[in-house]
Amino acid sequence: MTSSDAPKTQTRLPVLPLRDVVVFPEMAIPLFVGREESMRALEAAMAGDKRIALIAQKSADTDDPNGGDLYAVGTVATVLQLLKLPDGTIKVLVEGISRAQFREISDQGETYLTADLAAVDEESRAASREVEAATKSLLSLFEQFIKLNRKIPPELMTTLSGIEDPGRLADTIAAHLGIRVQDKQRVLEAVDLSERLELLIGFVSGEIDLQQIEKRIRGRVKSQMERASASTISTSR
Repeated sequence: MTSSDAPKTQTRLPVLPLRDVVVFPEMAIPLFVGREESMRALEAAMAGDKRIALIAQKSADTDDPNGGDLYAVGTVATVLQLLKLPDGTIKVLVEGISRAQFREISDQGETYLTADLAAVDEESRAASREVEAATKSLLSLFEQFIKLNRKIPPELMTTLSGIEDPGRLADTIAAHLGIRVQDKQRVLEAVDLSERLELLIGFVSGEIDLQQIEKRIRGRVKSQMERASASTISTSR
């Protein structure tokens, strides 16, 4: 479901505060939940239409977050699976539906946080040809990044190449980048598609530069170790 398909009227949903993760629309991800309030929020979602508000915390160190500790933009998601683990925590599989602006985040006497939401419509200030060019540039850069980063499976490029919607493509790439939560949040908040693509082009370029620097450092360290090893062998003769 795209943001244009989401309800335009405000709706109140239970809130699941997230530490160190930003969930994007159409992204399915397992989460481990241990806080009592969060578990009650999940129970409330399961008792209703299984929708929940996923909102990142501004600081992962906050154990008992309130509205002021959360970002204003998050993702409406559906709870796909919920499993209670032997240690009392919950493993939950959620799938993002749409971006949303959250207002009046509070407990209001409840035992978990709730929030009013308003769906946001994606737009683009740039012409379609500019968006197309930016999309191709982003895809090309991300392909370079995958070749440098062994943690991301090369098969992901096949999936990305089959995504026709630039917004979904951008979100999928953002989900696979190891950038800071604050930077992923900036991508989530970029409702303007051209702005989102430009942000990601910058982030992917930065990650490529970082990978290349790390590769050069590893190369120098390896050469120094080989020279030291050769010197030790020569001395021992």
